[in-house]
Amino acid sequence: MMSDAAERQRHTILEAMLEEAAFEGWNETALENACEAAGIDAAARADGALKRLFPKGIADVLDFWAEREDLAMMAAYEALQEPPARIRDKVTWLVRRRIEQLTPHREAARRAGAVLTLPHLAGLGARLAWRTAGAIWRALGDSSTDGNWYTKRATLSAVYLSTLTRWFADDEEDGETPYSASWAFLDDRICNVMSFEKWKAKAAKKGFDPAGIANMFGRIRYGAGN
Repeated sequence: MMSDAAERQRHTILEAMLEEAAFEGWNETALENACEAAGIDAAARADGALKRLFPKGIADVLDFWAEREDLAMMAAYEALQEPPARIRDKVTWLVRRRIEQLTPHREAARRAGAVLTLPHLAGLGARLAWRTAGAIWRALGDSSTDGNWYTKRATLSAVYLSTLTRWFADDEEDGETPYSASWAFLDDRICNVMSFEKWKAKAAKKGFDPAGIANMFGRIRYGAGN
C-alpha cells in the first residue's frame, strides 16, 4: 500500500504526464519527462523512484488515471441532489459524465485509447473498460450475482467503448451542446441495450438462447444505421 506522500507523487506525475502525452504520446520518454516536471530528479529516478511509484511504467499510469476518473464519476453521481429517475437515464448520465471528464485532457485520452489497442496493452484496455462498467453499476446499487452480473458489465463496456470512440472522432467542440453527435450516439446505444433487456426477459420465459448475444453486441459496438 502506498503512503500518502507516494500517492501525492503519483497524482503529480500523472498530471504532468497528461500534458506530456498530449504531444509526445504514452511512452517511456514522456514518462521520464513527466517525472522530471513533477520534481523527481535523475538521481532519484536512477535509484528506482519511478519503479516504486509505477512498477509497470506506462501501464500503471494508465491504470491509475482510469481508476481516478472512475472514482470522480461515482463521486459526481453521489453528489447529485436529484439523480435521474429511470435506469436508462442513470446509465446515460454516468457514461456521459465519465467521458466528459476527459475533456481537459482530450488529446491525451485519444492517444491513450490508441496505445491501449496495441497487442501488449490490449488486455489492460479491456480490463479498464470492464472496471468502468463495474463502477457504473456499483454507483447504481447493482447487487446481481448470477449471469446478469457478467452480462451487464459486458454490455455496458461495449456501450462505453463505442461512445468513447465516437467522442474521439467528434469535432463539434463548440456550440450550445458540444459533442451532441456523440451523445445522440450514446442514446442510440442505450436504446439497443433496453431492447436487449426486453429480449432477455422474453427469452427467459422460453429458455435462454445465448446465441443472440453476439448479434446484439455487434449492434451496440457499431450501431445500427450509424
